[in-house]
Amino acid sequence: MKTVINYFLLVIALFFVSINNANAQGKEYVPMLKLNNGLEMPQLGIGTFAISYEAAKAACLEAFKKGFRHVDCATAYRVEGAVGEAMKESGIPREEFFITSKLWVSDYANGKTLASIDTILKRFQIDYIDLLYIHQPIGDYINAWKEMEKAVASGKVRSLGISNFDASKERFHSIVDSMKIKPVALQIECHPYAQRNDIREWVKPYNIFIECWYPLGHGDKGLLSDPVIKKIADAHGKSIAQIILRWHIQEGFSVIPGATNPVHINENINIFDFKLSDAEMATMRSLNKDKRFFNVTLQQLDSWATGNF
Repeated sequence: MKTVINYFLLVIALFFVSINNANAQGKEYVPMLKLNNGLEMPQLGIGTFAISYEAAKAACLEAFKKGFRHVDCATAYRVEGAVGEAMKESGIPREEFFITSKLWVSDYANGKTLASIDTILKRFQIDYIDLLYIHQPIGDYINAWKEMEKAVASGKVRSLGISNFDASKERFHSIVDSMKIKPVALQIECHPYAQRNDIREWVKPYNIFIECWYPLGHGDKGLLSDPVIKKIADAHGKSIAQIILRWHIQEGFSVIPGATNPVHINENINIFDFKLSDAEMATMRSLNKDKRFFNVTLQQLDSWATGNF
């Protein structure tokens, strides 16, 4: 009888171990990118753009169970608190996470940068931000960057990045060539229909990673039903979205797909059990049309800085 009981206890223990391993699998297999300041960042993350506070918290909790540890956020998204609550409720140690946020122009106008960073930390309920971006190349971003460098020196921020600076080569160089701390990443729209080959050349000399928003074309039906990608997907038994994300990974990008549906969250991280061939990668690269889904001129961006929408 004792032998039977021990057997069942062993079966139960193995069952729970298998569940834990399944949940941790994504974390184990997500590659790490070594940034130009020596820190490491998970190559795949979850985005939190254009979703509600409640949806962001639920999505993060689900993503953490599946192995996501990199979360992309921004003050303008209004969900930093939701991400922080999810981190706390997950029970996962802070050091396992890579948390990013972005300063909007109102966060640094009139010398408010350092105070805004303190507010961001309070919303997340954390002591430091792993990567802090300037959200747009507008307003007094030069002095904002200098203040952000002070936050790095004090330990409140670990890395600095620039978002949407592809809008102006002059403004890109005003940061990468003139500031004490170089950006570790440039966050831009990038997907198979807009592969941003010109911008990729910009960042090469500085060892700056491209991090891709709208990696799935913001749900564009044409991209997500592309027959060329579908043929590759069918060959691997994967979805079109998984092939696109796998392409991002093999191109060396950091990629942050947003998702609230648990099925999609699970799908997005299950892209490390296969590899696209050289021929398939070449086919994916041939799809480039320089087709953006979010088109804003530099003049429009500058109008945002003055509040003239």
